[in-house]
Amino acid sequence: MRSTQIRSTFLDFFTSRGHRHVPSSPLIPSDPTLLLANAGMNQFKPYFLGEVTPEYPRATTIQKCARTSDIDNVGRTNRHATFFEMMGNFSFGDYFKADAIAYAWELLTQGYNLDKDRLWITVYEDDDEAEQLWRKIGVPADRIQRLGMEDNYWSMGVPGPCGPCSEVNYDRGPAFGREGGPAVDGERYVEIWNLVFMQFQRGEGDKKGGFPILGDLAQQSIDTGLGLDRLAAILQDVENVCSTDLLSPTLSTVQELAGRDYPGSGPFGEEKVSFQVVTEHARSIAYLIADGVLPAKDGRGYVLRRLMRRAIRHARLLGIDQPVLAPATASVIANLGDVWPELVDQASLIEQVVTAEEESFTRTLSQGTRLLNAAITRSRDGRSNTLTGDTAFELHDTYGFPVELTIEVARDAGLSVDEDRFTTLLAEQQKRAKAGGKAKAAEALRRQDAYRELSSRHGRTDFTGYDRLDSEASVLGLISDGTLVPGADQGSTLELVLDRSPFYAESGGQVGDTGAIRTSSGALLEVLDTRLGLEGFHVHTVRVREGEIRTGEQAEALVDGPRRDAVARSHSATHVLHAMLRRTLGDHARQHGSLVDAGRLRFDFAHFSAVDRTQLAAIETLVNDHLLDDPEVRIWQATRSEAEAAGATALFGEKYGDHVRIVDIGDFSRELCGGTHVGHGSNAGPVRILDEASIGSNLRRIEALTGRDALTYYDTERRLLEELSTLLGTRPQDAPDTLRKRLDALTNAQLELARLRDAELRTRAQQLAATARTVPGGQIVTEKIPGLGPDELRMLATNTADLLNGDRAVVVLCTEHGGKALLAAAITRSLHDTGTHASQILSPAARTVGGGAGGKGPVASAGGRRPEALDEALTIAGQDAARVLGQ
Repeated sequence: MRSTQIRSTFLDFFTSRGHRHVPSSPLIPSDPTLLLANAGMNQFKPYFLGEVTPEYPRATTIQKCARTSDIDNVGRTNRHATFFEMMGNFSFGDYFKADAIAYAWELLTQGYNLDKDRLWITVYEDDDEAEQLWRKIGVPADRIQRLGMEDNYWSMGVPGPCGPCSEVNYDRGPAFGREGGPAVDGERYVEIWNLVFMQFQRGEGDKKGGFPILGDLAQQSIDTGLGLDRLAAILQDVENVCSTDLLSPTLSTVQELAGRDYPGSGPFGEEKVSFQVVTEHARSIAYLIADGVLPAKDGRGYVLRRLMRRAIRHARLLGIDQPVLAPATASVIANLGDVWPELVDQASLIEQVVTAEEESFTRTLSQGTRLLNAAITRSRDGRSNTLTGDTAFELHDTYGFPVELTIEVARDAGLSVDEDRFTTLLAEQQKRAKAGGKAKAAEALRRQDAYRELSSRHGRTDFTGYDRLDSEASVLGLISDGTLVPGADQGSTLELVLDRSPFYAESGGQVGDTGAIRTSSGALLEVLDTRLGLEGFHVHTVRVREGEIRTGEQAEALVDGPRRDAVARSHSATHVLHAMLRRTLGDHARQHGSLVDAGRLRFDFAHFSAVDRTQLAAIETLVNDHLLDDPEVRIWQATRSEAEAAGATALFGEKYGDHVRIVDIGDFSRELCGGTHVGHGSNAGPVRILDEASIGSNLRRIEALTGRDALTYYDTERRLLEELSTLLGTRPQDAPDTLRKRLDALTNAQLELARLRDAELRTRAQQLAATARTVPGGQIVTEKIPGLGPDELRMLATNTADLLNGDRAVVVLCTEHGGKALLAAAITRSLHDTGTHASQILSPAARTVGGGAGGKGPVASAGGRRPEALDEALTIAGQDAARVLGQ
């Protein structure tokens, strides 16, 4: 059964049983506690927690998932992968254990025709109910095993929903391992379907992996995950996912590049591991980039970079010296693009990102190899058989050189690596990184608990701000330092929740509204910011300016209208800028973040080189031309599928519901957007682009001004040009040419002065050389020269020594410059060839003036704080020069 049929069989089974088919969410989750989407239930977390009422009681998905916790096992087992498609069915307070178990058994044994006698079940150690349900359905007791929390209790690894689970495992036969069931051998008895019985909410975990149960969820729910990779390997009767139709075309590409065949089934030798790593990681890389992840030094970008570098390293181990990521990811796109169209849509972006990263890492490998070879030489010279952990950590941390490669190269050189020290240093670095975030995380969790409590009592905030800027409201809650409080006095700064609010909450890049709130008791509150505490739940940061505020009061809320208007201008301008960037640079120049503020905007987008001033000017002109045409800004709503069919652009990393809000600007921009906008394009302009710069690998940022702020900037530029024209004595339009001519004249004058100065220094050098005094072993020149800078003093010493090159000679000169002592020394080539360095002669004199000598070879310089000691220093230098020459 091919993977397309496996997917359709799953979806048809559950949709025919009342489940809503929900599309996969992006790999960049909206949940701030997650780095990447790692389970099918991620997008349903608010439903499980009771924060949001689901639009349907049952759902089914095929979710893109990325997990790198087992990255080192990829290629070394048949079941581990860093990317996989998780087929799932979900119940939100509808059915529970009995139906979930019955559905799984029916689909596996009838839909996929798996042999019942090869299916083994595990249940949580004290879940008697689950065991009885499996036995009732026909599974014999000797094929049901009880396991502990590590194996049969599920959570996302962070605070949130959790519960006991039951896993369905398939016996792949004696060729895959020992008898005894999944408790004995996970390779032979491979887990294919996990049924999670969501009952509880967990807290923060401890160092040992344990976590407290905070209480029951509002309703019992079901979350299941059936791995497409593993099921495909079973149904297609192959060893692992690399040999299924999901990845076999990519494996073939890697074989062609390597010029050799994949070892196939059998033991996991290093060659086989490398084939599987390159093949499997290519898929992960393609999907991550398609969903908006770009290589970076931390966060999800570092996950991608690690995958890419690991794939490149294993390609090199296979003898592939040519680029591997571009052809490998291209095969992923060709094979899976029909199912996941975002791969095709972002094919150009994927190719350019992997090509740039592979070129960069190839240079890193070259540099790291040189540094590593130098460290190996030092170890051998020191008669050590061990490369220090500090060296391995520096290569890893500073140069991005994989520690695995360090170990391998050292082993080939007959050395071991102090891995314990490396592990210690890495742990210390991670500990430092975590420590800074723990206090903030604790307060954030308290805040979330307070938000959930208020949300469960009162529901979502009624946002009225699209239609009006004022509203009557009730004060539902006050939160200080993450804790609900009954009231607050004048001068306090805290968070406030209203039942309805005209204040836009920060989202989609748009800043939150500010303004004022006046309560029925007369208290006046300044609204400093508005943001979303939970989905659809507005939280206002306020300062009590007058009186006292108490929960339950009636209030009148008023948005700062001029600021809101300025923000709306920036937001509409951002949409137009996005459209013009894609038109000018290519479709890959998609938004990767933004800041929409009053009078200014910041826009991040994918691109692979700097946008030059000519291009920026052209883009700015296009933006303003389109705004001046005064296109209508039309806002409408539709289902997400209708919006996508209409060509609406969805932004990377943004979470959208089934019903979405679309903003059209003329006929050139259509985006899913929940922000505020102007009514017509001309209200948004003008736009003035200030700067464009890199903010990361393949990521650029434009900053711009809008509306009145742009006009103010234009006016400032105009006044500066007028002032400059007045100083130059010319018209504004002639100022650039006039200034250019003046600068050319100044440059020529400076060159002539430098030429005259060089001639003067050469003449002075001839005069100094003529004063050289002869001492045993050579000649010496020592002189105090007034009016020279450090470069001129050094040049004069060098020129003088060059004139004395027929003999062993030393030149030491000094001067006072800017209230400091300067010295310079130069020796002839014949003296330097004996192993003498100029700094050896100059160092004692440098200490006399309170400094030190620097420089290697035949020239040295020094500076100090005691110019009054220059004569003494010069005498000392002459004595040291005579001593060296006389040796």
